[in-house]
Amino acid sequence: MAETTGWNAKIIAEFRANQGRVGGAFEGAPIALVHHRGRRSGREYVSPMMYLADDGDAATIYVFGSKAGAPTHPDWYQNLKSAGLALVEVGRDTYQVTVSEILGQERERIFEEQARRYPGFSKYAEKTAGIRTIPVLALAARLGNSLGRPARV
Repeated sequence: MAETTGWNAKIIAEFRANQGRVGGAFEGAPIALVHHRGRRSGREYVSPMMYLADDGDAATIYVFGSKAGAPTHPDWYQNLKSAGLALVEVGRDTYQVTVSEILGQERERIFEEQARRYPGFSKYAEKTAGIRTIPVLALAARLGNSLGRPARV
């Protein structure tokens, strides 16, 4: 059974009850539930995350290790990087993804687009300036059929 905190548990329950939609501070924002295993504990976790869909590749979404501007990376970031694979829920679909970190100019472009759409990300970047760079991870669906759609789990 995957572990969640009280705050995450509420978002996860709302997400699943409403086919991937949540309200409150995240109303209207694209949300994914990302399943990952603790790299040291071995525990399974589910983390709700805002994402940015890749405009040119329907099988890829980007997630951002903002941790609301905290000085350290979120644990899920280290877990996903270590594993290289994850399971995501987007809307009603659940599928496996490969995980890769986006760096350099491509990272800047993707992060700037997320910050343009959701200005809170600019504030997170201001808080972390000189401390850390907010990581961007690409979650690319492992294709499971000839239609180019993610394989459902």
